[in-house]
Amino acid sequence: MSRKTAKDFDPKVLNLFDQYVHGQLSRRGFLKSAAAFTMAGVTAEGLLEALSPKFAQAQQIGGDDARLNARYVEYPSPNGYGKIRGYLVQPKNITEKLPVVLVIHENRGLNPHIEDIARRIALDNFIAFAPDALFPLGGYPNDEDKARDLFKKLDQKKTHADFLAAVTALRVLPDANGKVAAVGFCYGGGIVNFLATQLPDLAAAVPFYGSQPSAEDTKKIKAPLLIHYAGADERINAGWPAYETALKSAGVRYEAFIYEGVQHGFNNDTTPRYDAAAAELAWQRTIHFFNDHLRT
Repeated sequence: MSRKTAKDFDPKVLNLFDQYVHGQLSRRGFLKSAAAFTMAGVTAEGLLEALSPKFAQAQQIGGDDARLNARYVEYPSPNGYGKIRGYLVQPKNITEKLPVVLVIHENRGLNPHIEDIARRIALDNFIAFAPDALFPLGGYPNDEDKARDLFKKLDQKKTHADFLAAVTALRVLPDANGKVAAVGFCYGGGIVNFLATQLPDLAAAVPFYGSQPSAEDTKKIKAPLLIHYAGADERINAGWPAYETALKSAGVRYEAFIYEGVQHGFNNDTTPRYDAAAAELAWQRTIHFFNDHLRT
């Protein structure tokens, strides 16, 4: 069976799904609204199933890949929830100290897709660490709906403190060269922007379709930024003009790319919103950016 893409769905259905994913619409609300777009043999439940993540099908690098050393670790976070737990992945047989990339998930916690992203980064000769913001509430529950519900219960001030503490811990890993960068997606993209405002020695920051900081906080950014946006993402893109103005005013080093015609979440290859051409180009740019800023 051929894999469905965003072009197989009415744009209004994709918009409903975006609202559902980001908590603006309940499951029941999505099904009720999507019923107007059903066709013969396709129910609203069927639409939701078709749009929902398919982790196993999309996985690129197995968790037992012989080229990698992958494990779950915990670090202290005295100003957050007390403990950070995440997925640490690094190449086997490291012969030199490597830069570290903090990988920050969407609003569902450390799911299989983000673990796969961490493994992809490690195969490009980085150490990758993907924390699970849901760890204080029991961790990612292996169910996207439950994960979204848990996410609403987080104390974001403590969660932000945990991400900041993670960077501190990563700088002193035995195999690390002391340089830490961050990449994040959706919610994680917003966190990457936040980290850049708080950490003047962050080596590089790559937010994918993330919410933007205030103009006042933007003045604090010292890290070079590589910013990715989806052309059809009106919700997030609405904040870009003001952010770009603030970045220019503050003299922040940045590159920004808007991938025309693609949906929010275009890098996530577990759902039909994935756009292979845009995702591959954005990822090539991301790895090149990290190599430029983390290995010199």
